[in-house]
Amino acid sequence: MARYQIAPTKTNLLNLKQQRGFALEGHELLEQKRDILIAELMGMINTAHDIQEKVDEYLSESYRLLEKALISNGKDKLAKLAKTMPISSRVDVATRKVMGIALPSVDVSVSEKKPYYSFLHTDREIDATVIKFREILDLIGKLAQSRISVLRLAKEAQKTIRRVNALEKIYLPDYEESIEYIQNMLEESERESFFVLKLIKNRMKKRT
Repeated sequence: MARYQIAPTKTNLLNLKQQRGFALEGHELLEQKRDILIAELMGMINTAHDIQEKVDEYLSESYRLLEKALISNGKDKLAKLAKTMPISSRVDVATRKVMGIALPSVDVSVSEKKPYYSFLHTDREIDATVIKFREILDLIGKLAQSRISVLRLAKEAQKTIRRVNALEKIYLPDYEESIEYIQNMLEESERESFFVLKLIKNRMKKRT
């Protein structure tokens, strides 16, 4: 029995066929959106993974250099140098659209004035540490951008997949079932009408 409990009329049959057509078009568009989102998501996951590996590598190297600088210069000296270094950073966040989804675009800009400090009474461990930590800033911005993008793409992809499944497993089968039900009822009604007309015609022949 059809799930859509409606009268089996030709008007309702035409309406259901039209609605089924819209549902099929929507299903096709959602499938295309799902495929694009999944492709974009997989690419972004790979990007995030590569950046994360690079950040881990840079951080490990930076802290190794910092440890060397601490050993050779002492904590107090490094703290004083850090307070006087003319380096400042700024993070600008914009958005870009992918299939209507707002994805972040993170830009880290660093304002600096070299040399950072007097080369007197400093060593190459301090220089290497500063350079390595400076390089990490831009990577961290890119990592944040890719991670947030992954989360948003995954959420939208999940939502789109649910809609595709709902159309495939619920709405389209309901339309098909309802259309088949009405078509069967109309055909049965036509057969009954034809039988009645034939019966009346035979009786009229007998009378004449």
